[in-house]
Amino acid sequence: MSDLHVVFDNPVIPSNTGNAIRLSACTGSSLHLIEPLGFNFEDKNLKRAGLDYHDLADLRIHPDVDACFEQLPGRIFAFTTRADTWFTDVEFRPGDALLFGTEPTGLPAEHLAHPRVTQEVRIPMVPARRSLNLANSAAIAVFEAWRQLGFTGGV
Repeated sequence: MSDLHVVFDNPVIPSNTGNAIRLSACTGSSLHLIEPLGFNFEDKNLKRAGLDYHDLADLRIHPDVDACFEQLPGRIFAFTTRADTWFTDVEFRPGDALLFGTEPTGLPAEHLAHPRVTQEVRIPMVPARRSLNLANSAAIAVFEAWRQLGFTGGV
């Protein structure tokens, strides 16, 4: 297991969550979803994206941000395009959580200001672009954090 936690705050696009389920299964990270969800788990796009990895992933659903954050053992890094610090400047540790906002709007201000959030970070992009795809952002961040941890549990 990689000892990392990926958190999707109110995800609405099922294929992004399906891809994150697959990412979680393949990296040993835990995937946390904060309700409300913009889909149900019978959605064909979620199933197609997650393929047969649903049973291999550590997936947890939480009723709200506070319930989720209570379950996270380490630091919480909030990914936002408004941050000044690149995520590659963080020295990740086992138990860290990578927090991502909903696809259309990102993380709400009150979640960014939550006392459990350690730091806001960003993934660099060229100027005048809104944002990367949620599942792609999570994959970029997970692999950098997992690399720093020595790909614990990987082969």
